[in-house]
Amino acid sequence: MSTLSVEMLAADAPAPITSAGHAQLGIAVLVGIAVIVLLISRLKLHAFLSLTIGSLVLGAVAGAPLDKAIASFSAGLGSTVAGVGVLIALGAILGRLLADSGGADQIVDTILGRASRSSMPWAIVLIAGVIGLPLFFEVGIVLLIPVVLLVAKRGGHSLMRVGIPALAGLSVMHGLVPPHPGPLAAVDAIHADLGVTLALGALIAVPTAVIAGPLFSRYAARWVDIAPPEKLIPQRPSEDLERRPGFAVTVGTVLLPVALMLGKALVDVVVDDPKNHVQRVADVVGSPLIALLAAVLVGMVTLGRAAGFGRDRIAGTVEKSLGPIAGILLIVGAGGGFKQTLIDVGVGRMILDFSKDWSVSALLLAWLIAVGIRLATGSATVATISAAGLVAPLAADMSTTHTALLVLAVGAGSLFFSHVNDAGFWMVKEYFGMSVGQTLKTWSLMETLISVVGLGFVMLLSVVV
Repeated sequence: MSTLSVEMLAADAPAPITSAGHAQLGIAVLVGIAVIVLLISRLKLHAFLSLTIGSLVLGAVAGAPLDKAIASFSAGLGSTVAGVGVLIALGAILGRLLADSGGADQIVDTILGRASRSSMPWAIVLIAGVIGLPLFFEVGIVLLIPVVLLVAKRGGHSLMRVGIPALAGLSVMHGLVPPHPGPLAAVDAIHADLGVTLALGALIAVPTAVIAGPLFSRYAARWVDIAPPEKLIPQRPSEDLERRPGFAVTVGTVLLPVALMLGKALVDVVVDDPKNHVQRVADVVGSPLIALLAAVLVGMVTLGRAAGFGRDRIAGTVEKSLGPIAGILLIVGAGGGFKQTLIDVGVGRMILDFSKDWSVSALLLAWLIAVGIRLATGSATVATISAAGLVAPLAADMSTTHTALLVLAVGAGSLFFSHVNDAGFWMVKEYFGMSVGQTLKTWSLMETLISVVGLGFVMLLSVVV
């Protein structure tokens, strides 16, 4: 399904919890989003509370009974956390094992030790892509940017020449490749096949990261020529590890869940028989829960034990990994609650009604909706979850491949033009010691490039697959 089949979708859509007209719904959406933006950006209220309040305001302005608005928000929060919460926790454990064991440093040191000056941006984007697979974007920044500052300082590289590729690698993985929370939530909401989405996401992510990373960094370095801020350049602490895991073993552990999920997708395509024993085993082993759980258990040996960790040290690493993600889980869940409230008050039906005379690609519409929410809220994850819920009916008549592309269109749109209401904007600004204007000309433009190029590859694949 490449264009909108509005009559069919409207017929299948559930009855809204309010009888408000399109004008009132439109005002409700604008007011709800404005409240979220105001609370996050001006009053510095936590995103979880802001999304909760914004959802209730949305329901109230739309004329929904308060009890039904609360029920919609609660249902969306619960289903979102149930769908991706365990996966986020497992990803956090794997990421912490990678960092604490020295495995991340091993990857960085090995690749940088073999990279020439001219190939350094390409090495950096490769590092960011590999490291970024199991890590949240914010964790990836904290882990990689100090290394980038060291590389720029000691190697005499332009900060933007090596910094932009690192940011591009992390951002592309964050928006387009499961098992990151945003893509996982979109897969769950749209009921896409995770293996196919992962395969197509990786296929799109590689050229997108190259264009927005090493290639774009040539121009970014000309526009913003700054030295690494001295106060942020880290001094390597004395090493307290007995040893570090090997490069090949570390990379293999990081890629294990990806390999298992891709293997499931391959078996599904080749065998295509739900009763076949091989396919049933592959469906279990390649499920995201089992794939990530297997990687965590393997990582305790290949990363933790290899670094000389005893049982207590491994247990401590696991415990430390779960605390910081509590806020992330709540934000992701509240984003799902806001998404469900949008759907239940009838915003999805309103969009379909407005679009009935359009000849618009469903993929383009999904991207545009995600762009709008991203610009309004500043959160790529919130944009992905909310937009995925709104466009989920568009997948009703799509093939498995095009359903996966719908997820990726949403993911690409969620990265569009990070600005002052995005926490990532301020992290990048402070780490690189840039002004707001310099951050807009580099980081924000890079994010926009990723979004537009990603959409371009999605549209291209929709024609050929």
